[in-house]
Amino acid sequence: MKIKSEKDFWSGLMFIVIGLAFAWGATNYNFGSAARPGPAYFPFGLGILLALLGGVVLLKSLTLEVRGGDKIEPWPWKPWVIILGAVVMFGLMLPRVGMVITLPLLIAVASLASGEFRLKEVLINAAVLTLGCWLVFIKGLNLTIPLWPTFLA
Repeated sequence: MKIKSEKDFWSGLMFIVIGLAFAWGATNYNFGSAARPGPAYFPFGLGILLALLGGVVLLKSLTLEVRGGDKIEPWPWKPWVIILGAVVMFGLMLPRVGMVITLPLLIAVASLASGEFRLKEVLINAAVLTLGCWLVFIKGLNLTIPLWPTFLA
């Protein structure tokens, strides 16, 4: 059988594997009943649905012709490393430097992964997201996230 779309084939296979892994992992918990679902009820159902969706995508990749064959492109290592590094930097800096400095820094570094870096847009995003995170996590949920650096607080 010929694979007509490599992207759909591998993404469908990935959905099937992850879905079945979640469903299998959920069997370690109590299912409960439909009236009183247990902790396994929701992840098991989602895992099965994800595996079924993966099966549909995988079947589509084997039956429907895509112009050009829809080949898989090389892995974009540079953006992946930049974004992962920004998240690690955020996790290490947040307890020491606070959210007001760390979050805009995360946004600025992660935006370097795109080929369309615009300083004005990065500054606007950083301001809006920092304000939004402050409203949601500190004011709304009352979490104890450091807002300012430890030497200023």
